[in-house]
Amino acid sequence: QVQLVESGGGSVQPGGSLRLSCATSGFTFSGYTMSWYRQVPGKERDSVARINTISTITTYAGSVEGRFTISRDNLLNTVWLQMKSLKPEDTAVYYCNAHSTWSTQRPYGSWGQGTQVTVSS
Repeated sequence: QVQLVESGGGSVQPGGSLRLSCATSGFTFSGYTMSWYRQVPGKERDSVARINTISTITTYAGSVEGRFTISRDNLLNTVWLQMKSLKPEDTAVYYCNAHSTWSTQRPYGSWGQGTQVTVSS
């Protein structure tokens, strides 16, 4: 059974930083592309960042390019999202998920509980 457990969220002031973690189990982590998503109430869940299986390719939403960094460790079965220069518009619940291939959009696992990020002065 695929399990995705996000953590590391919190409340920070604009300009602050947070590092989110996603611990996974129940599937062969090293064989899956991983993504971070975020969702605000009343809106769809949007992709924020994606990383391929061997960490050689990453992509980011334009709104976070240059501020967020996705990384992974295939021995720890964990993916991270380092967030810097946070803005109020980054406030959302953040989720991770897996994809069977780089180009597959459909998430592999059920969504975890997510981790809340609040950016406010």
